[in-house]
Amino acid sequence: MRAEPARPARPGEESVIAARTTPASPQPAVEAATIGEALRRTAALHPDLVAVRTLDDAVSLTWAELRARVDALARGLAGLGVGRVDTVALMLANRPEFHLADLAAVTLGAAPFSIYQTYAAEQIAYVVGDAGARVAIVEQAYLAAVLEARRELPQLEHVIVVDAVEAAGAVGSAGAEPAGLLRLDQVEGSNPGFDLDAALAEVTADDVATLIYTSGTTGPPKGVELAHRNIFGAVAGVQRIIALEPGAKVISWLPAAHIAERAAHHYIPVVYACTVTTCPDPRRIIEALPQVHPTWFFAVPRIWERLKAGLETMVAAQPEESRAKAQAALDAALARVRLRRAGEPVPAALEAAAARADAELFAGLRTMLGLDEVVTVNVGAAPTPPEVIEFFHAIGIELAELWGMSETCGSGTVNRPGEVRIGTVGPPAPGNEVRLAGAPTGSDSEPLVGELLIRGACVMRGYRNRPQQTAEALSADGWFATGDIATIDDDGFVTIVDRKKELIISAAGKNMSPANIEATLKSSSPLIGQACVIGDQRPYNTALIVLDADYAPLWAQQHGIEAVELAQLADEVAVRAAVQDGVDVANARLSRPEQIKRFTLVRGDWLPGGVELTPTMKLKRKPIGERYAAEIEAMYAG
Repeated sequence: MRAEPARPARPGEESVIAARTTPASPQPAVEAATIGEALRRTAALHPDLVAVRTLDDAVSLTWAELRARVDALARGLAGLGVGRVDTVALMLANRPEFHLADLAAVTLGAAPFSIYQTYAAEQIAYVVGDAGARVAIVEQAYLAAVLEARRELPQLEHVIVVDAVEAAGAVGSAGAEPAGLLRLDQVEGSNPGFDLDAALAEVTADDVATLIYTSGTTGPPKGVELAHRNIFGAVAGVQRIIALEPGAKVISWLPAAHIAERAAHHYIPVVYACTVTTCPDPRRIIEALPQVHPTWFFAVPRIWERLKAGLETMVAAQPEESRAKAQAALDAALARVRLRRAGEPVPAALEAAAARADAELFAGLRTMLGLDEVVTVNVGAAPTPPEVIEFFHAIGIELAELWGMSETCGSGTVNRPGEVRIGTVGPPAPGNEVRLAGAPTGSDSEPLVGELLIRGACVMRGYRNRPQQTAEALSADGWFATGDIATIDDDGFVTIVDRKKELIISAAGKNMSPANIEATLKSSSPLIGQACVIGDQRPYNTALIVLDADYAPLWAQQHGIEAVELAQLADEVAVRAAVQDGVDVANARLSRPEQIKRFTLVRGDWLPGGVELTPTMKLKRKPIGERYAAEIEAMYAG
């Protein structure tokens, strides 16, 4: 039994007992029509399970407690005029208040949407203006930027601060608080007479549950309107793939403005009663894993690449005898993975050696990483080199690629546990259909290639305020044109080639995927943090390479180099030589036209939300081309 510290009652806490004694719904939350209804069913069925907690348990709310606080905040928001079809802006890190605020808004029928924490005031003004929000819920760290953006947003009436509220008055001129600035505790529970049940009953499955603003690689972000029915269409198949039990553990660590975070660490927990642990600093996610031991973990390729590099470095640092034993164990496990992947029998001696390696070495590694209790682990959002996936399969972590988009609630295709086909993103998720558009080309020896189309309940309503772009992307019979070039094999497994707009066509007419070449580069050396391949209408491929901010300084120290700043390390001859070795390894895995003939080491780092990367770490190819035009032309000179 969890001891409650002595403290004053929180707004809405008096409703906890009532919420806990609500009769359990005879129907599971996945059969609800709206997210607000799903929360009520989950809180009734699992009132004492922990819903959301911080890593240190400074905050730990059960589903009954979360529902009570959600209701109290929803009534307070209603008192500010928030209702059905309104929008509410959220600019919060990964913290319990995000789940509280989002669920309070959807309970009223409003559409909450998140803003990337890296956004400048001008970008904040754009998305808030496009959404038409009159209320924003923020934390102190982003308050100044929101208030600056508010100068261009006359409709933004109220800004609610969830933390450090005592400092809010310092933001205004001459020490005065800006009009409409409120503390969370002023709003939560401030409108107790409001009939929340009646408001929730008005919300329909076709109402917008959230807006997801695209990362804006080719222009201003588009607001993807996701209805409640879209979200349920996406999460309904989860149990058929993962079979999450109540109390399953997930970690909230990705930006809430990204559909992967919303789906995996917010909507799915609400529907299936998972316990969410918040990790406010995404750079510390690897440290958080062994503190939580998640049941399901999703991460972008770079996290898996870092884990692989860290384990390999750890093995390399062992004494000779231990290192040789560990390497032999890994070699045996990798050989087994590759034979299975090729559909060939595994010799009994190799099977036995791999099994011993798992019992004596890999089981301990999984526990050390915090991945010893996972039902499944997934990777997506960018191409993942097959050798990275093979590595984790070898140590007993069945890493599975998936594919999805903002426009599909993150749902799309996914490799199933026990049926992972490395190099593909799997067959369609339950409830989805996929096919290739147009007249794809291919031969008896090559798979058909074309633009991937998807249809299913998960597909968005449309783009906010953009009817023409909605009509271009969505056909009358429900097929969404993804913009991704793909292949589909005879068993329905999909392989993503690249974005249609980003394919490289060389001067000789060779079509190539820059994303796959970049993934191969990054997996070939832990020194390579980012890579941008250049080659469209060029005689050969070149690359801009950014050193890994975590690994490069450690590598330099191990090799007697005093410099630690990336700008200095980029000028070191030994560093360039080591990167060249990595490029050579990558070139050996690439076809001749794909190979990198020259590269430039960028002096400095590329940060999410900066000139070169979107907040979700996608390359902004056009700005990169403009900013590094001189360096690019120098690689083609002569």
